[in-house]
Amino acid sequence: MSGRDTVLGRVRRALADVPKDESPAAVHVPRDYRRGNERPPHEVTDLFVDAVLDYGASVHRTTPGDLAPTVARICRARGIRTMAVAPGFPEQTVTAAGVVVLRDETPMSHASLDRADAVATSAALGIAETGTIVLVSGAGMGRRAISLVPDVHVCVIREDQLVETVPAAMEALATSATRPITFISGGSATSDIELVRVQGVHGPRVLEVVLLAADGGS
Repeated sequence: MSGRDTVLGRVRRALADVPKDESPAAVHVPRDYRRGNERPPHEVTDLFVDAVLDYGASVHRTTPGDLAPTVARICRARGIRTMAVAPGFPEQTVTAAGVVVLRDETPMSHASLDRADAVATSAALGIAETGTIVLVSGAGMGRRAISLVPDVHVCVIREDQLVETVPAAMEALATSATRPITFISGGSATSDIELVRVQGVHGPRVLEVVLLAADGGS
C-alpha cells in the first residue's frame, strides 16, 4: 500500500459517520476568535514595530515628507548602488538617494534581479501581532520575484495599513484572493537538520521597513 492510499484510507474512516447528504455549509463552524482591532492605533503600531524587530529586521519610523532622506540613509548604510523598483513605486525616492533605478518593466530576468543590490516596494498591509508584511501583486509591489531575489528589501508601509490580527488581515485581503500574495516576516532564514541557521536562502537576507506616520507626525 502506498503512502497516498494510507492517507486516503484514514480520511475515509474519519468521514465514515458523516451523512452522505451533508455539505460543508451545513455544519456550523464557530468563529468566535478575535478579528478586528481592540488596541488603539498607536498601540497597534508599537506592537508591529516590536514584532518586526524581534525578527531581526530594521524599522525606520518617518513621515511621507522624509521618505526620500530615509531611503538615502538606508542605501548609504547598506552600500546600495542599484535598486530594482516595482512598477508604481515612487522611484524619485530612490533616485534622490543617488542610486541607479532598475525598472522591472520588461520584466527583468532573475539573473538581472540577482545583480541588483536591493529592491524597493510598497505593501498592502502589515499584521501587528506577527510583525508580518503582506504584498499583493500589483502597483507598487510588483510581481512576487522582485521581492524575493535581491538580497535587501526596502519596504515602505503606512501606519494606517496596519491591522492587529491575522483574521483581520484575511478579511482585508479577501478581494485580492485571486492575485499572488506574499507574507514576509523578517529576513529570509532557514535551518538545516543540524539546526544551523542560514539567511537569504528563500528570499532577501535583509529587510528594511520604512514605516510612514499616517497623520504626518513622527
